[in-house]
Amino acid sequence: MDDREDNLLSLEVLLEPGGFQFVKATSGRQALKILLSEFDFALILMDVNMPNLNGFETATLIYERDKLKHIPIIFIKANDYGDQNMFKGYQVGAIDFILKPIKPDVLRAKVGLLIDLYNKNRQLFEKERQLIESNRILQIEITERKLADEKVQQVNRKLLENLSQLEKANDDLDRFAFMASHDLQEPLRKIRIFSDLLNTKYKDVLQDDTKVVSHINKAAERMQTLISSILALSKASSEKPVFEKCNLNALLNEIVLNMEEELIENKITITINPVPDLFVSPGLMRQLFQNLINNAIKYRRKDVNTVIKISAEHNDTFDGNPNSRNCIILVEDNGIGFKQKYAEDVFVMLKQLHDRSEYQGTGIGLTLCRKIVELHNGTINARSKENEGATFIVSLPLYIGEPSILIMN
Repeated sequence: MDDREDNLLSLEVLLEPGGFQFVKATSGRQALKILLSEFDFALILMDVNMPNLNGFETATLIYERDKLKHIPIIFIKANDYGDQNMFKGYQVGAIDFILKPIKPDVLRAKVGLLIDLYNKNRQLFEKERQLIESNRILQIEITERKLADEKVQQVNRKLLENLSQLEKANDDLDRFAFMASHDLQEPLRKIRIFSDLLNTKYKDVLQDDTKVVSHINKAAERMQTLISSILALSKASSEKPVFEKCNLNALLNEIVLNMEEELIENKITITINPVPDLFVSPGLMRQLFQNLINNAIKYRRKDVNTVIKISAEHNDTFDGNPNSRNCIILVEDNGIGFKQKYAEDVFVMLKQLHDRSEYQGTGIGLTLCRKIVELHNGTINARSKENEGATFIVSLPLYIGEPSILIMN
């Protein structure tokens, strides 16, 4: 800012190598008009001696505007201006003075210092703006997260309420199933007793009608078997099993021994290869293997001698924790089998793949098997082909509660 064009030109020439953008004014009023526009200035170089409004008066007017107070002013003055006038310049807000005749190095050094400060301030302002924006976004995210957490907590509370209600409903259903099944046992026993009595005492009188009585007896027997299966499933679902170290070889041999007459009569061979001792519920294991053996016998082929093989192997692929290793027990038969696509259906309650009139069953046995295995933190699956037999694969942890020792001969 200078009232002489030649002074403005010389300043521009001296500072041009710095790559600055210049805006020139020849009076204080023109400078004020420019400063109040949209421009942002790093600093003002102002001649003190100007007509109408001198440098000090112009500086005073500039700093009355809040939006202009941050712009530093360097006054340019003659050497003989005096300390009193310099003091006055500092009073109105001057940052520094440059004396005439102007020394280029001094001019460039002072201007460069203020430009550098301006750039750093701009960077700080930009970082502050970014920080404010980041904080705003973070605050929005925190608010949204709080709302989301509240919704999750509400959903969790609702799920817990539903779970509690479902558990109560399941308990009520188990109690109802147990009570209903238990109460049905007595009339079924009476039906079987009276049908047997009819057959025995009035056989000659009934003659051909004895077949009707026989059908009644068989129907009652099937109903009794179904009720017993429901009771067993309800008991397995509601009671917490007690685990202990169990000699499964002895348990399997005992099951086979109790079935000896049936096996001989139907020419059924059961071979048992060594099975390791496991930490299990002996009562549930007895039900498990009894059902699997009965299933193999029920679905045997009539044209070949039935062979059931029980064997064990251990799974060496584990996650580094030896307690996570499993014992694989295979129950294989050479019966009628089924299509592999139905391998999961055989475990569905009351679902039977074969004709009920030819193969009598409740449709609960294998469901109970899966429930028992799951109570032992294990799995059970099946693989089969039609007319080539079926294999049931039971996987049980080698260690449950306390470690047992696997001995394979």
